[in-house]
Amino acid sequence: MDVDCLNYKQTGFFSKLICDYLEEKETLSGFYNNFPSLKNFEAQIEEKQRSFSDSSRAVLYDSLMAQYADTAISNKTREHIIQLKEPITFTVVTGHQLNLFTGPLYFLYKIISTINLTVELKKEYPQYNFVPIYWMATEDHDFEEINYFNFKGKKLQWNPEGNQGGAVGEIKNEGLQELFEAFSNELGGGKNADFLKNLFRKAYLEHDNLTSATRYLANELFGTYGLVIVDGQDIALKKLLMPYAKKDIIENLAYKRVTESVELLQSASNDYKVQVNPREINYFYLKEGLRERIIAKEDGFGVVDTKINWSKEELLNEMDQFPARFSPNVIARPLYQEVILPNLCYIGGGGEIAYWLELKSMFEVMNVPFPVLLLRNSALIVSEKLKTKTEKLNLQIKDLFLEQNSLINKKIRAISNIDIDFSPQKELLENQFLDMYALAEKTDKSFLGAVKAQEIKQKKGLDNLEKRLMQAQKRKLKDHVLRITELQNQLFPNHSLQERTLNFSELYLEWGEDLIPQLLVALKPLHLEFSILTKN
Repeated sequence: MDVDCLNYKQTGFFSKLICDYLEEKETLSGFYNNFPSLKNFEAQIEEKQRSFSDSSRAVLYDSLMAQYADTAISNKTREHIIQLKEPITFTVVTGHQLNLFTGPLYFLYKIISTINLTVELKKEYPQYNFVPIYWMATEDHDFEEINYFNFKGKKLQWNPEGNQGGAVGEIKNEGLQELFEAFSNELGGGKNADFLKNLFRKAYLEHDNLTSATRYLANELFGTYGLVIVDGQDIALKKLLMPYAKKDIIENLAYKRVTESVELLQSASNDYKVQVNPREINYFYLKEGLRERIIAKEDGFGVVDTKINWSKEELLNEMDQFPARFSPNVIARPLYQEVILPNLCYIGGGGEIAYWLELKSMFEVMNVPFPVLLLRNSALIVSEKLKTKTEKLNLQIKDLFLEQNSLINKKIRAISNIDIDFSPQKELLENQFLDMYALAEKTDKSFLGAVKAQEIKQKKGLDNLEKRLMQAQKRKLKDHVLRITELQNQLFPNHSLQERTLNFSELYLEWGEDLIPQLLVALKPLHLEFSILTKN
């Protein structure tokens, strides 16, 4: 696999906030702890080692062994879980929703980035152990975000009967036989297709709910690399969270600190968009079929859209007796993760890193170390067929990151026998009007406005003429335009990054069992560049 790299800013798909973070702009220095570089992990290790207790390690080990009770665990994953009891072992974490059949392709990139970083850390700090963690978002309740995946331009969607409220991890895998048959028909035959069929069938038709199905799926794909899968909906782990949850719910500490950080972030640059806003209480109440916000009331606390109410004392008792019923939202979940894991680094996409940058002061007031934040690997995978098409059009893959109209105009100008660039004429016009401005200044300044209006009119006329000539040339070179458009649409479906739309199964059909090993070799988590991957 050939690897080429592109600066994230050059892709046009990443926010100014993320690009500034990767460039270590001073405006963001107060919003993170240690920047992601190998040398900076030394300080991160020391900080986490001081703060993470042996008793928390014991709870974590017991919970993980219980969670893996019904899963065929690989030797390397078992070794990693055992190592977590040792004070010299640390984790690198990524998290993701329970998307049907992994959902978008970047699910793979997240986990591969996580595995590869643990390998790099082990080489740099051989005296320690490093464990890759996939945090399953089993407590989410946004079923519509995860009930489908795309395959060859078709949306394969699961629509089970009944209410799908509550935590998505508990949703029963019912009604998936029909979707499986449709997927199987699309896959066709062959070794790689058969592997995908068996993987889907065993994951979803032979497991009871989304949690167990997703655990099986991730374990089958990455278990041999020692990936450890964590389900946060665990009573013992939730008990460790409750002291912090009480500070959030009773004292509103998270709300106060994150609100301040959001204001500071916005004042740093008008181009920094707020990813999430905190609530006064950042926890849901979770029971079977129910996941609704906890809110403060005049006489205590309650749950939105229910008749559930507590006094302060009753709520505290509920938290002590039933910790699993208290589910963190997007603001509180990162804290939960860092409380129960000896974690050094969180690996996420641009949107995730953006909201993590709002959270550092909350971690400080909660006295929990803030992890290194690393943007996951992003990549464009180019098949042999599309690579050949690109070369025939005399394009480079990097050209295809341009906005479509800009790409077409650039190419039309390059291949046209007519020079459709009026820049010299516009420059000449501007120089002529400079003389006219000078003349108006010397004679009657009231004519300056008329000169300006005439300049605008003539420039607009040149712009319109340039556009009309460009359109005429596009019509003349219609076949070329169509081929460019088709190529870009194939590599950037829906005018977005490939990784946000494609499911890994499309690539597996071509690459087979080499897909993940090749990606593990090609993707370098600390290079902080966008990867373009093509077959040799």
